[in-house]
Amino acid sequence: MRLIIRILLSAVLVYVLANFLPGVVVDGFKTSVIVAIVLGLLNIFIKPILVLFTLPVTILTFGLFLLVINALIILLCAELVDGFHVNGWLTALLFSVILSVFQSILFSVTDEK
Repeated sequence: MRLIIRILLSAVLVYVLANFLPGVVVDGFKTSVIVAIVLGLLNIFIKPILVLFTLPVTILTFGLFLLVINALIILLCAELVDGFHVNGWLTALLFSVILSVFQSILFSVTDEK
């Protein structure tokens, strides 16, 4: 049940951010649910591999290169999901940062202790 709530919260955030951020387009709420699921899967399977391969660069940049990896994950998701479009790398970077901040806030509020 907690997983479904997290997916729906992420979908709502994706939908709201797409309405406020120029350069991010989501066709509808159904598409934002698919985006939330695909982002979750990419973060589980692809992101650890990218982090492992870029570990030296990540260490040299004191972890800031992880922002680049997050933007790449957003761009990959935009390629995989029809109806979700991100205009450029900087837009993907901004989208990923804002999404991560709001997800951490919402997930900390909704987590049961």
